[in-house]
Amino acid sequence: MAAPVNIIVGSHVWVEDPVLAWVDGEVFRINGEEVHINRTDGKMVVANISKVFPKDTEAPPGGVDDMTKLSYLHEPGVLHNLAMRYELNEIYTYTGNILIAVNPFQRLPHLYDTHMMEQYKGAAFGELSPHVFAVADASYRAMINEGKSNSILVSGESGAGKTETTKMLMRYLAYLGGRSGVEGRTVEQQVLESNPVLETFGNAKTVRNNNSSRFGKFVEIQFDKSGRISGAAVRTYLLERSRVCQISDPERNYHCFYLLCAAPPEEREKYKLGSPSSFHYLNQSNCYALDGVNDAEEYLATRRAMDIVGISEEEQEAIFRVVAAILHLGNIEFAKGEEIDSSVIKDDKSRFHLNTTAELLRCDAKSLENALIKRVMVTPEEIITRTLDPVGALGSRDALAKTMYSRLFDWLVDKINNSIGQDPNSKTLIGVLDIYGFESFKLNSFEQFCINFTNEKLQQHFNQHVFKMEQEEYTKEEINWSYIEFVDNQDVLDLIEKKPGGIIALLDEACMFPKSTHETFAQKLYQTFKNNKRFIKPKLSRTSFTLSHYAGEVTYLADLFLDKNKDYVVAEHQDLLTASTCSFVAGLFPPSPEESSKSSKFSSIGSRFKLQLQSLMETLSSTEPHYIRCVKPNNVLKPAIFENLNIIQQLRCGGVLEAIRISCAGYPTRRTFYEFLLRFGVLAPEVLDGK
Repeated sequence: MAAPVNIIVGSHVWVEDPVLAWVDGEVFRINGEEVHINRTDGKMVVANISKVFPKDTEAPPGGVDDMTKLSYLHEPGVLHNLAMRYELNEIYTYTGNILIAVNPFQRLPHLYDTHMMEQYKGAAFGELSPHVFAVADASYRAMINEGKSNSILVSGESGAGKTETTKMLMRYLAYLGGRSGVEGRTVEQQVLESNPVLETFGNAKTVRNNNSSRFGKFVEIQFDKSGRISGAAVRTYLLERSRVCQISDPERNYHCFYLLCAAPPEEREKYKLGSPSSFHYLNQSNCYALDGVNDAEEYLATRRAMDIVGISEEEQEAIFRVVAAILHLGNIEFAKGEEIDSSVIKDDKSRFHLNTTAELLRCDAKSLENALIKRVMVTPEEIITRTLDPVGALGSRDALAKTMYSRLFDWLVDKINNSIGQDPNSKTLIGVLDIYGFESFKLNSFEQFCINFTNEKLQQHFNQHVFKMEQEEYTKEEINWSYIEFVDNQDVLDLIEKKPGGIIALLDEACMFPKSTHETFAQKLYQTFKNNKRFIKPKLSRTSFTLSHYAGEVTYLADLFLDKNKDYVVAEHQDLLTASTCSFVAGLFPPSPEESSKSSKFSSIGSRFKLQLQSLMETLSSTEPHYIRCVKPNNVLKPAIFENLNIIQQLRCGGVLEAIRISCAGYPTRRTFYEFLLRFGVLAPEVLDGK
């Protein structure tokens, strides 16, 4: 966004500030490229003219509800506009057809009641104040009028409010397409109640968010010819399996573990549960409770939601038995055995947890012990049984916990889908995408790599769509325009996913060679991409690599990439659980087909995820997209705090400024003929007389 050149002495301008992002002031001298500014806070600064932006002195004090109404569409103007609106609790603002939603970090019930839904029903887009309901209504009307499927893409960083926004969208669509006065297990009720169930098992408290979705979700809501909801399907992406066994302070594990520890006393007794602090998988962090959340009440609410989505009493009982079994499993410890590199159950406490785990999973305790510490290798000559050392046994225990939990999560998603049912006759759907935002932590692993790959894909879709909309606008208005350049991130996508030489392909290759280590994998990356401008080798590391994403550079630690990419179930674990006398547990581990168990076929999480993403992008490309960009105003998760630098970073990462830049490259200021005549008619009264 190059600065306009019409800055003169006396101009009111915005100038950059390292702490506040942008500060306003008045120009008192211009010396070639240097602009001298008196800031409103009393400081005098000198800046290059290319870094100084004009301030709109005529902008209304409460901001404008659509950024395209701003006289100057640049970064400080956008930021100032959002700040003024946020101060008035106006959390929604349009940028053309894109809705920006700034998390208020407080309940604003009046914004979402039935009266509000009634107002937005059928109202033309832009006629009322910006709102999440307006986007849902526009997508519903477009679907009804044009007979075309639509999608709503909700994005933003962790804690920006994506999950809540998605729930509001689904509530509004259920209101439009539901059957009035029908209670209970209607399709729309089941769609809404699938949210709390999936949140209980797929969400957790992280540093940035008390209810962070640790999986991606695309809900397809199907409609019949008369616009009624007739079916739905939930597709989920990449549950963070590692969280089951490893959490850092002050995060929490998945909500369901804490809810079960807060269940009524008879339930806890049945599962032999104590407080969360007595379980290794929960006590690696000192955080057990969430402010304003009563886990005991949430447990009962989850059970009610499970009833509505069609999960039977017996199934619910079995689900929570598996959850309890995972907690007990995490408390089994190992000591060195008599032989070299062998291990045994550490003590009576561990033996108690082993027996309890076996009891809950309805399997034999001795078989469970063997599955944890022994491995059977079949060679053409003989069958060799080897024992794992204590570190290997802990790895085996954690692998079993992660596999059981991810299978349980997949079962829940399948159950919800089968229970709601899909309508084979439906011709149109509205898809709602709630997917993790761009992530960059102190330590970034395989999960962040996949999450940021997703965001690169969505960013490309967003850019192309916004760009296309812009060009269509010019064609419609019969304006002469030249081709607008925009940043294309295809080179990053090629680096990650191209076959045969992309990062995912090289990772799969490394996983298939028994001698590969994370170091050899990292060396292969350094060698392959040494001339790629999007790939950087950090100076002092042998196993890290940095990718230059559209939203900034992220350094990944390759140390666990190989382990996390392998999607295999240890044969001993499979055999143990297939033999469970509980049909639910055995059902999570159906016997694997003979041929695959012989050839130990390698299955890669990265490649499977790439295919899932491909299919998601195909679905999105066949729909008319609508965008909601959620913004997190501060890192302390409190109302009424607006951190400028933090927000600028999100607007850049979220492509909002890129979308604005695309508009700026063409005609940023848009006025109707009526407004134009009203303002400038005085200059040509003869034209006005002739109108």
